[in-house]
Amino acid sequence: MQLKSLENIYHINKKSNVAKWFLFTFLAFVFIMFLPWTQNIKTQGNVNTLFQEQRPQKLNSPIPGRIIKWYVKNGDVVKKGDTILQISEIKDDYLDPLLVERTQEQVQAKKGVREYYNAKISTTEDQIAAITAAKDLKLNQIKIKIAQLQNKLKAEQAELIAVNNELKIAQDQLNRQNKMYEEGLVSLTQLQQRNVSYQNALAKKTSAENKLAQTQQEITAQNIEQNAVIQEYTEKLSKTEGDRFQSMGQVAGSTGDIAKLENQVATYKVRKGLYYILATQDGQITQLTKAGIGEIVKDAETIGIIVPKNIDYIAEIYVKPVDLPLIRENQKVMLTFDGFPAIVFSGWPNSSYGTFSGKIIAIENFISENGLFKAIVAEDKTQKRWPPNMKIGTGASGIAILNDVPIWYEIWRNINGFPPDYYQVNNQKNEKK
Repeated sequence: MQLKSLENIYHINKKSNVAKWFLFTFLAFVFIMFLPWTQNIKTQGNVNTLFQEQRPQKLNSPIPGRIIKWYVKNGDVVKKGDTILQISEIKDDYLDPLLVERTQEQVQAKKGVREYYNAKISTTEDQIAAITAAKDLKLNQIKIKIAQLQNKLKAEQAELIAVNNELKIAQDQLNRQNKMYEEGLVSLTQLQQRNVSYQNALAKKTSAENKLAQTQQEITAQNIEQNAVIQEYTEKLSKTEGDRFQSMGQVAGSTGDIAKLENQVATYKVRKGLYYILATQDGQITQLTKAGIGEIVKDAETIGIIVPKNIDYIAEIYVKPVDLPLIRENQKVMLTFDGFPAIVFSGWPNSSYGTFSGKIIAIENFISENGLFKAIVAEDKTQKRWPPNMKIGTGASGIAILNDVPIWYEIWRNINGFPPDYYQVNNQKNEKK
């Protein structure tokens, strides 16, 4: 008798399908091994912006002050030029509410002083002209007098010559009279007359010599007076010129003081405009550091951050040094962002869901602090657009697309530890074709 339990447990007499399933599985495995697989490099990074003006900007106070009023709070959206807060002055040098007006009064006073010295310069120039004219007149008078004395000297010299001739004749006549008187040819009266004539001629000579010496002395005195006049008027001109140059120096100094004061006026006016801290661009206010009214703000101190509204996003991904030769500019990268669901098949990027396309636009040549090299990926605007509501700092995962190879080759490469195929070689071949 055959038991039913034995028939249910042992299937020796039944036909088996294991061989069929094994053959199907083997064929399926072989088929899968020849399916294409896209080699890739997986990277991590975050979202940022390429342009400096689109990154979060610090709000700084250019001058120290005391907070008077807040116009915004954390999270407020502002436009460029909107007032963030108002501060008041705390430095003693700027506490005067009429500081600008008083400084402008100093400018006007300095300008008045400059005009006074300009007028003084004009007066001094007139004095110089008058002194020069008086000097020329005086010297001309002396020159004329010297010329007259020179003429007089010539006349007296001629007179002295004539007197000497007369004296010589009178002496000859006296000598002849003496000889004739000794011989008895003339009387004593005649001899005395000749002697009187000689004495008169001698007196005339002495008088002519005295006149000549006096004229020469007068000429010498006039030359001395001429030199004295030159010296006197030179001193006057030097003193007046000194006053003129001193006034010119005062004018130059006043001009410098005026420029300095006008610079202070402009600085004070600009400083008044710095009491209101304005938004530098459209964006959102975050991380305000000051608590309320009355707090002191130091110069260049950060009081908050403004996050720009319009941003051109990029992804900063970090590549291992071993993978750096495999990437290059304009290389395609598939990205996923934190907060945006995605189903990723790294070997079949076209079958992935929730990924976004990008292109590498730059690769930094210097290693980052984390020991990786940074690559900058920009949006590929010919493909699916990146999410518009992303934020700077959002995490990003990147898959750099390399070469297409069979699955068996990829498994064999990983088992042997070989690097992926160098993608640039294929591109060079394509470009060559």
